[in-house]
Amino acid sequence: MKLFLNECGIVCALGDSHEEIKRRLFAGESGIAPTDAWSPGRVLPLGRVMSALPDGAALPLGQRSRNNRLALAALAQIRPAVDAAVARYGANRIGIVIGTSTSGIAETEAALQAHFAGAALPLDFHYAQQEMGSPAAMLAHELKVTGPAYAHSSACASGAKAIASAARLIRMGLCDAVVTGGVDTLCGFTVAGFSALESVSAARCNPLSANRAGINIGEGAALFLMTREPAAVALCGWGEASDGHHMSAPDPAGSGARLAIAEALGRAGLKPAQIDYINLHGTATIQNDAMESRVVHDLFGPEVAVSSTKGFTGHALGAAAALEAALIWLAMQADNPEGLLPPQLWDGVPDAALPVLNVAAPGARLGRPLDWALSNSFAFGGSNATLILGRTR
Repeated sequence: MKLFLNECGIVCALGDSHEEIKRRLFAGESGIAPTDAWSPGRVLPLGRVMSALPDGAALPLGQRSRNNRLALAALAQIRPAVDAAVARYGANRIGIVIGTSTSGIAETEAALQAHFAGAALPLDFHYAQQEMGSPAAMLAHELKVTGPAYAHSSACASGAKAIASAARLIRMGLCDAVVTGGVDTLCGFTVAGFSALESVSAARCNPLSANRAGINIGEGAALFLMTREPAAVALCGWGEASDGHHMSAPDPAGSGARLAIAEALGRAGLKPAQIDYINLHGTATIQNDAMESRVVHDLFGPEVAVSSTKGFTGHALGAAAALEAALIWLAMQADNPEGLLPPQLWDGVPDAALPVLNVAAPGARLGRPLDWALSNSFAFGGSNATLILGRTR
C-alpha cells in the first residue's frame, strides 16, 4: 500500500508560504536572527517565526497557546483539502497525529511569572495549555473529526515518529486520511535547558565544521495530509529504533541510527545507492555530527548529496523532522525540474576527524528531478527515526 503526502502546510523562520520558503532556501538565505526574547540579557541566534498567526480566540481556553496558533497557521494552507477529505471519508475516518515537545509551556511560563510577582494566575491561563496532546486535540476540535487524535513527544524525533504513526493508522485500516506532522514554539524553558547542557551556539550553527559549537533553537509547524490517493510525493519508508544509549548523548557507534536507516530502506525497497539526497539531523553539536557523518559515510559512501537545513530554520525540536520532510516535499514538486537541493549553510571548514561527505552548497542540483530523499532525526534517549520520501510524478 502506497501512502501519499497530498498536501503540505509549513510555517517557519523562512516564511509562511511555499513560494517564500523555497526562494529563501534555494538562495541560501537563513531565517535565523539574533534576539534575547527568550534569554534576557543574552542575545542568541534563533529560528523565530515572524509571520502573523491566527488569534485562536475561538478555541476553548485550554487549547489557547501560541503553539496551537502556529499549528493553525500551517493548517490554513491545507484546509480546503482537509475539509474535502472529511467530506469524502467521514469525520470518524480522519486521524490527527502530531509531534511536539513544548506545546503550551510558554503560556505556563508567563502565568507563573505573573503569579510569582504577586498576582493571581491570569484568567486566560489554563493548565491544559501545556499538555503535550494539546495540538492534536485542538486540530481535532477545529476540524470536527472524531478519528484517533494524539501527539508524539520524543524530542527531536517527534515529527518523524508522528508521520510514521499516521502511516500505520492508514495501513491498519483505522483511518482513510491523517493530518500529521509537527509543531513547536520557542520558550524560555527550552532555551535555558539547552544552554544548561552547553549545547547552544552563540553564532549561527555550523554543521560538520571543525568550528561547530552547538545548535540554534528554532520553531515552526509543518502539517501534511496523508492518504492513499496518488500525489506527487509519497512516504515510501520509515524506520524507528531506540538504543537508549544515554539521556542526551548519541551512541558514538550509531547503532540505533543504523537500524532506523536500514528499516526505512527495507520498507521502501531501496538500496543505499538509489538515494539521491540525505537531509542530515545535522545539529552542529560535536557528538551528533561525529556519529551521523560516520553512519552516513559507512552506509551511503562519500558521493550522495547531504545537507543539514538547520542553518535556515534553527532546530525546531519536536517539529524539526516534519519541517525537514516539508523542505524535501517542496524540492520534489514539478516546479523543480533541475533537482535543486536543500543546501547547507556553514563555513565550509570540514572537521578533519570526520569522514568526507558531499555537502550540498547553495545552488547544488542533480540536473534532473529529485526522486528519492532520506531524512534522519536522532533524539535524546536514543530515539531514532528515518523517513524516505519519493517523487511519483
